[in-house]
Amino acid sequence: MPSNNDQKQQNITPQAREHFYDVLYGRRDVRGQFLADEIPDDVLTNILHAAHHAPSVGLSQPWNFILIRDPQKRQKIYEAFVSANDEAAQMFEGERRNKYQSLKLQGILDTPLNVCITCDRERGGPVVLGKTHQVEMDLYSTVCAVQNFWLAARAENVGVGWVSIIEKETLSELLNLPDSVVPVAYLCVGYVSEFLKKPELELAEWEKRTQLKEMIFTDSWGIT
Repeated sequence: MPSNNDQKQQNITPQAREHFYDVLYGRRDVRGQFLADEIPDDVLTNILHAAHHAPSVGLSQPWNFILIRDPQKRQKIYEAFVSANDEAAQMFEGERRNKYQSLKLQGILDTPLNVCITCDRERGGPVVLGKTHQVEMDLYSTVCAVQNFWLAARAENVGVGWVSIIEKETLSELLNLPDSVVPVAYLCVGYVSEFLKKPELELAEWEKRTQLKEMIFTDSWGIT
């Protein structure tokens, strides 16, 4: 039986803390800087292990990771993106539409690997600790796995781009997902020529980062 001291984790060192923030603030949604270089198996395993160690409601671990390398499969997914992206462009008007159409919003065919992270809504059975009153907690848990994946990839100097402009139903069909499983994140994954100093949408002046102080309320909504 391990002692209490064995069960305790050591405090994070100042150096490790600084490295963590380097990774956190250096994370980018990569779209156009991908290289064709293959990701070594040990690096990919490290990233997947990090994702699998995300927190999950009731320790249900509702995620799966579909590794997509087949060019024909990715071509069909790319075509689904193009269709959805054309629809999305029509939702903007005037100069905003022109700017939208000028943005590169995916790297589906540019990377050696795509990864779809899914959520099994039935994982853990009909009653899961922590889901009894907020059934969507499994989806939030899966998003935590996505974030872990993204940060671990950045620590390995691997770029990740999240493609959300795809109809979920189409993606589910292309990936043969069971009815209980939903796609949460479709990720383009690969080494990059550079990590941009700022998010690409910020550099393109699509949006700018809001100041933190504008996001903080006290005790109830709207009270600063």
